Amino acid sequence: MNFLIVGPTAVGKSGLALELAETIGGEIVNADAFQLYRGLDLLTAKPGPELRTRVRHHLLGSVALSENLSAARFRQLALPVLGEIAARNKHAIVVSGSGLYLRALSEGFDFDVPPNAKLRDELANLSTEKLAARLRKADARVAAETDPGNPRRIMRALEILAAGKSGERRPPRQTEMRGVFLTREREDLYARINSRVEEMFRHGVEAEVHALTETGPTAEKALGLREIRELLAGRLPRHECIAKIQQATRQYAKRQLTWFRHQTSFPALNLTVLSPERALSAIATMIAPE
Repeated sequence: MNFLIVGPTAVGKSGLALELAETIGGEIVNADAFQLYRGLDLLTAKPGPELRTRVRHHLLGSVALSENLSAARFRQLALPVLGEIAARNKHAIVVSGSGLYLRALSEGFDFDVPPNAKLRDELANLSTEKLAARLRKADARVAAETDPGNPRRIMRALEILAAGKSGERRPPRQTEMRGVFLTREREDLYARINSRVEEMFRHGVEAEVHALTETGPTAEKALGLREIRELLAGRLPRHECIAKIQQATRQYAKRQLTWFRHQTSFPALNLTVLSPERALSAIATMIAPE
């Protein structure tokens, strides 16, 4: 069986997934867009090697930084992995903070639209605000499901719509999944985010970014990458760099929370008020056969 653990960054998905996998004999499948890339281990808060030795993890660091990832590509990578886990009679525990990747995996989309170079050239001259307005005018439903601050995703949505498609679900391609939505009280979540950013600097994220060579357009969007490059170039003080990344991560977490609240029907577990033991017990009950 496939079971999804979803929620915002720093909520505690990876730790709880590890405990669950050890409890039920499962394997963990990463569905976070940036953790798919090789490198950026600190910047994307990948589970460390010691955790990966306890439970088998899949799709961590499996794609070159130069590759342009998409939800369709993720689905292509993930479905064979889920099939292999099922063939071993194991539970697949899918850990996701990426709403679009989650939806592509669990429901499937019409991603068969080829790139439209002419339209892309036209859209490249528009600001993010104008792109978002154009998408709202073209299809309000699709606009509501697209990150208004991500011009690349807005342009792709417009490209699909221009081809006469609407990103509709394809029921024959659905992957049956149940899951849980992890949350925390805002102050608790934001404190964890701030602490995580400080920790990644203590562990050498600047050296990690400095060592990067070729990065593709998707990897370039990783939270904190632009700010750390500004720091390394001497254009941003270290304390300001940390503060900017913390703020951007908090804003991203807010968008994640909004997406999961409105786009999934998974039961929510508030980890601020639940002990790890109670949360694990609640999830194990969801997975238990009826």
